[in-house]
Order: sequence, then structure tokens, then C-alpha cells
Amino acid sequence: MRVYVPLTLPALREAHRAGELAPERGGTVAYAVTPGLREWYLSDDSEELEYAALNRAAQASLRLLAGRPEVPRRRVVVALDVADGAVSFDPDRGLERESLGEVRIEGALSMSKAAAVHMDSGDAVEDVTAAADALGAADMGDEDARFIVDGAEDHELLWYATQEIPHLPG
Repeated sequence: MRVYVPLTLPALREAHRAGELAPERGGTVAYAVTPGLREWYLSDDSEELEYAALNRAAQASLRLLAGRPEVPRRRVVVALDVADGAVSFDPDRGLERESLGEVRIEGALSMSKAAAVHMDSGDAVEDVTAAADALGAADMGDEDARFIVDGAEDHELLWYATQEIPHLPG
């Protein structure tokens, strides 16, 4: 199963150095094509569904940035292939908008299983910075802040091969 793990650039560099993504307490949060995501998007197109899971991870990466203003303002997502049995999700929350596609993975994730890295280009940094700053207000219902957050989502994440990780711009 392909999962998309939201990160920050320093966390990606640390995972690359260590050779693994260390597990978080309660498991690593990632995004994948779950039954809830499939039902929400009403699509049978696997590429469309994978893209939706990637976008959910990009949104989660933005949340990580909002909580860590000292890190470079680029959303980062690692695509990894893991065994289906390593992934769990809460079917009771499967259709809740905020948890669409969310899965948990126990244990470390080997970076050797990484298929690719997705990251914002330099052109997105200004909009991602503004979105991270506006996220709290958007969560509270501020429509202007929501517009700013949506502006970051207009930027497509770039694709990088895993061997490019040491050379990623930051």
C-alpha cells in the first residue's frame, strides 16, 4: 500500500540520515486511499485517489509548518510503500472531513521503502508561509484566512527521486 507521510524539511533530512522515519507516540500519521477517502471522492480512478491522499498529506504538512515557525516554509510529503497489514485506520472516523484518508503506522518506516518525495517549489514559499500563519484563524472560521490557506493548495508539489534528498533546496 502506498502511504503519504507529511513532514517538514528538517524531519525529512533527519529521516534520510537515520535511514528511517522514527515512529511517533501512537504511530506515524500518514494518508492513503482508504474506504472513506474512496467513498468521499466517489471515484474509481486510482491515480485520482492517490492524488487526493497526497493532497491530504500536504495539508497535514502545512499544519506541521504552522506549529514550527523556525523550519523552512515548504510542505514536504514522502511517499512510501508499506505492507497492508502495517496500516490501520479508524472506520468510525472514515468519512469525517478532517480525517479523510488518515492512517496510522506502528513502528519505524524504512526510507528504503520510499518511492518519492514531494515538496513545494521556491515559488510557493511566500504563499505557504502566509497559509501557515493564517491556519489558526481559518480553523476558527475566518473566511479571509481560509482564502489564504487555499492559496497554498493552488501550488502543486514537485516530485523528487529519493536519491535527490541530500540536494533538496531549503
